[in-house]
Amino acid sequence: MSILSLIVLALIGESVWETLKMLWQQGKVSVDRIGALIVGLLLSLGTGIDIMSMVGIPMKYSILGVILTGILISRGANFMHDILASINNIQTNSKLNAPKEIDPVSITEFRD
Repeated sequence: MSILSLIVLALIGESVWETLKMLWQQGKVSVDRIGALIVGLLLSLGTGIDIMSMVGIPMKYSILGVILTGILISRGANFMHDILASINNIQTNSKLNAPKEIDPVSITEFRD
């Protein structure tokens, strides 16, 4: 697993936890959050959409990725846009900062 995968997993893990914490607020259950969670889970389970496979992180149990996706979907479109933009920024920055491969042909040209 790469550092990029670890960072993406940390971002998704924190987002899922913060979402689940909203189910219990100020000493009582939030019916709105539970309803949103049920709808998000139904959507992800019904479509089989999996954020982990979308970002290239293999899961031992694929249903877990679908469930995590449902939890994230329950937060709504703006949240999903923000999390996907964050993941995209992480991936883009890691590609920009990755060490460049040296072409062996260009090295021999400098020697001649």
